[in-house]
Amino acid sequence: MPGYTTADIRNIAVTGPAAAGKTTLIEQMLFNAGIIGRAGRVQDGNTVCDFDDLSREFGHTLDSTLVHFDHEGHHINVIDTPGSPDFIGKTISALPAVETVCVVIDATVGVETFARRIMKIAAERNLPRMIVINKIDHIDDVARTLAEVQEAFGAVCQPLNLPANNGTSIIDCFANATGDSDLGDVAAFHSAIVDQVVEVDEDLMAVYLEEGEVTPGQLHDPFEKALREAHLVPICFTDARDNIGVRKLKDIFAHLCPSPLEGNPRSFEYSDGGEIRRVQGVPDPGKPLIAHVFKVAFDPFVGKLSVFRVHQGHVGHDFQPRVGDARKGIRIAHVFKLLGKQHAEIDQIIAGDIGAVAKIDEINFNSVIHSDGVADDLHIRPWPLPRPMYGLAIEVTATGAEGKLHDALAKIVAEDPTLEIERVQATGETVMRGLGELHLRAKLKLLKDRYGLDVRTRPPRIPYKETITAPAEGHHRHKKQTGGAGQFGEVYLRVAPLGGEDGAVDGLLFVDDTFGGSIPRQYLPAIEKGIRQVMQGGAVAGYPMEGIKVSVYDGKFHAVDSKEVAFMTAGRKAFIDAVRKARPVLLEPFVRLDVTIASSMIGDISSDLSGKRGRIMGADTLAGGMATMHAEVPLAEVMTYASQLKAMTGGVGVYAMEYSHDEPTPPDIQARVIADFKPRDDDD
Repeated sequence: MPGYTTADIRNIAVTGPAAAGKTTLIEQMLFNAGIIGRAGRVQDGNTVCDFDDLSREFGHTLDSTLVHFDHEGHHINVIDTPGSPDFIGKTISALPAVETVCVVIDATVGVETFARRIMKIAAERNLPRMIVINKIDHIDDVARTLAEVQEAFGAVCQPLNLPANNGTSIIDCFANATGDSDLGDVAAFHSAIVDQVVEVDEDLMAVYLEEGEVTPGQLHDPFEKALREAHLVPICFTDARDNIGVRKLKDIFAHLCPSPLEGNPRSFEYSDGGEIRRVQGVPDPGKPLIAHVFKVAFDPFVGKLSVFRVHQGHVGHDFQPRVGDARKGIRIAHVFKLLGKQHAEIDQIIAGDIGAVAKIDEINFNSVIHSDGVADDLHIRPWPLPRPMYGLAIEVTATGAEGKLHDALAKIVAEDPTLEIERVQATGETVMRGLGELHLRAKLKLLKDRYGLDVRTRPPRIPYKETITAPAEGHHRHKKQTGGAGQFGEVYLRVAPLGGEDGAVDGLLFVDDTFGGSIPRQYLPAIEKGIRQVMQGGAVAGYPMEGIKVSVYDGKFHAVDSKEVAFMTAGRKAFIDAVRKARPVLLEPFVRLDVTIASSMIGDISSDLSGKRGRIMGADTLAGGMATMHAEVPLAEVMTYASQLKAMTGGVGVYAMEYSHDEPTPPDIQARVIADFKPRDDDD
């Protein structure tokens, strides 16, 4: 048994923009706790959290990492998370595992968009939040950043402590009402946070109004209630590089942040007779097991590693729980506590704790591990992961390495919920999609370093579609004599844009309008098959077709030479003949683009998107001088928008993109695409 209980556990996700000092802050905590003998540095590549080669090479945290330490009778699990927008999926994925989200902000930079996104998601999912303003040796910047935080996130943001003595120390302003800080009189800040806390407890407020002061002990329970109800977002100050304020931050984690018994529980869902029901795990070790897998990694030494949070029950040696709706249980032989790359085997992971299991193929990201007595289809309420839209077409350079690439990609995708691999039938390409250029660059490096695979990349082709805009007729007579039995089939057909008729399958409505036996019925499926071959491979530009009605109305056959293959060929070529007369058009995909930028940049971004054939659909004003613009833009114009927006906004702007609809391609672009198409010429 571990030497702590569920009530002793504190689960904290340390989040925030890249270079804010998250990893350095955690490194100092581990040093202060005696876990490590010397605090490492990110630039030296020797920190506990950035232990993988990619993070060291890129100089940024690229994956979530779990560490733990004990402090004053409490067991504290801390998850270090990436701060780059390209890896925000790993950050969001870690949030269901914790009770508190700690957002670190660089005082020299201020409130960045990444911090706003995490604060918003945490608030929407009812997760208590706190803010750490780091690098307090820059006093002027600290004052500005505090004001910016309160403007961006509201008056619920109040300091628990303050920088003092020119950023060389901190002074408590929650339990202490005297002294001076670098930001002014401590008494004023003390009154502000006490006022905020007592508002959630009417009895304590009455005492406070009557006596003018309350004790720290009286404030403890209301403080946690204010956190849970988002009535308070406490602010702390540190300088992680010089280990200033870090010990006090550990005290706050241990004594003021909620335990699994006190926090707002995560929601799980299951289907009951077609109705979705929502339940919450109870952190009681005696109840049936409910554990959620929030991270999967492939470790070169231990194999597949699944990291999970126990929301109910407990996990121990020789357990045989089930995964999702699987009927057969899995056997858990060993459970581990993680400290960076170290795996320490323990007897069990108790309710509220975070642990890992290894070498169990059935467990995947987002799996729910459960015992009998729990709904088979139980799953965690989905979290708002961004959809990967930035893509690269990839192919191996070595002959015969396609199978190895397939296996490697499957493992990489299993580790990252915001990475997708798509085989685009329209273009014949394998496309890797992620959240940005840095995201994909890291994955390509992983392919090379971990799996020994070199790949070529290029921008993916746009997945156009073909359709027609007018009715037309087509005809083809297929006749082939090769010495023995020949081939003969003749087909007359009409095409028209598909309206609202019922019966269409995959964008095609096939109709038999023949009469008098001009084409025997056994050959009609072959004609349809030939037409569907064209629908799949395109008639004018090589892209899939949709929205077409085809009626076969006449034809001829030969009693000896007619065969299915002959009518398949005749049908295919008659269809191509008709489509080319039916004013064909290319449809291009449009995406909905939501761009979050400083309000002062609305004009520049609007002008840029208009130049990309985009339509501005509106804008929402956000706190802190920010705004989100909504636009519909052709996908072809924003394939590299991540790097473009980064250049335009100095890295501050972020965007989300998803498919919206298709529209006809402009004539000049259509002519160019069609000119590049080289149809195969065959009579098969």
